[in-house]
Amino acid sequence: MLMEDVMIQERPINVTRTSRSRITEVDFDNIAFGEVCADHMFTSDYYDGAWHDEQIIPYGEISFVPSISALHYGQSIFEGMKAYRHDDGHPTLFRPLMNHQRINRSAQRMAMPEIPESLFMSALTRLVSMDRDWIPTRDGASLYVRPFMFATEEYVGIRPATHFRFIIFTTPVSKYYSDPVKVLASEYYVRAFRGGTGTAKAAGNYGASMLPMMKAREIGYDQMLWLDGRNFDIIQEIGTMNVFFVIGDTIVTPTLANEDILDGVTRDSCIQLLRDEGHRLEEREVTITEVHRAYQEGNLREAFGTGTAATVAPITTIGYRGEDMILPLGRIADWLKNTLHGIKRGRIKDQYGWVYKVN
Repeated sequence: MLMEDVMIQERPINVTRTSRSRITEVDFDNIAFGEVCADHMFTSDYYDGAWHDEQIIPYGEISFVPSISALHYGQSIFEGMKAYRHDDGHPTLFRPLMNHQRINRSAQRMAMPEIPESLFMSALTRLVSMDRDWIPTRDGASLYVRPFMFATEEYVGIRPATHFRFIIFTTPVSKYYSDPVKVLASEYYVRAFRGGTGTAKAAGNYGASMLPMMKAREIGYDQMLWLDGRNFDIIQEIGTMNVFFVIGDTIVTPTLANEDILDGVTRDSCIQLLRDEGHRLEEREVTITEVHRAYQEGNLREAFGTGTAATVAPITTIGYRGEDMILPLGRIADWLKNTLHGIKRGRIKDQYGWVYKVN
């Protein structure tokens, strides 16, 4: 079934529009990632076993008492997605139902309530429609959409909360990475283990990565390339992206079976595109030892990361045990990036039903 054929059950949402739009204050030719937010946000509260108080209000501050459990025990999850301006003028979303499914998997892992599809999609489409003028029109820019949920129960004690808030806000953004990416293979810090929260977009995962990322940037890298915490050999993902390697005539990417990486929307889309184009692709365990050996033998053709924020980002440097593996800009990453961009903007036929037009 194509995305445009999916019938979304509308839910009633109370709307309070802003009295003064801030859009005229924004220089859309010079927007930093995540620094300016659009005029409105969606909020809903969970209590008594159900979602209530669904509303779109002007973007602004929210107030809570210091004892809410999210601040102390970390029940907080989020998603990242983008709205684009289709070439026919419509706002579009890219595979939003996959984001909905993933936020619910994160909720299950973090002992949080699931968000009904009708609530998620009604809130998402109504908000994007209202703030559609905030979607940048130039290539490479988009409206980043941040749905998130956190525990609001006023209780200082370790147990799953029973009160939560779900919010969506948006922010116009340009490219996340303006240059090719340099990554450092981590042989001390660990992101995830089997049975942990590596497959969830939990806020704590990213909080724990801040110090390693800071240390990597101090010595000239952009992000960490995470390895397993037992032997520091099996490759997991990058701080902001899933990762792919082109070794000889084969494209390899870490498997989801180890339960230690995110099931990326862009990752899944790239896998489908590559297979349909006839590339040999393997989802399996891939080790830094294998990658390093391929580099030494001249068989490591290219590497790239995939993610909502970054889309497809070429990796030109992999630091490992004091050595930098220097890689060229690859044709496969470039083809994927251009193909995805063309589908999202309506310049390439969407044979997969990935693009959802917001009415």
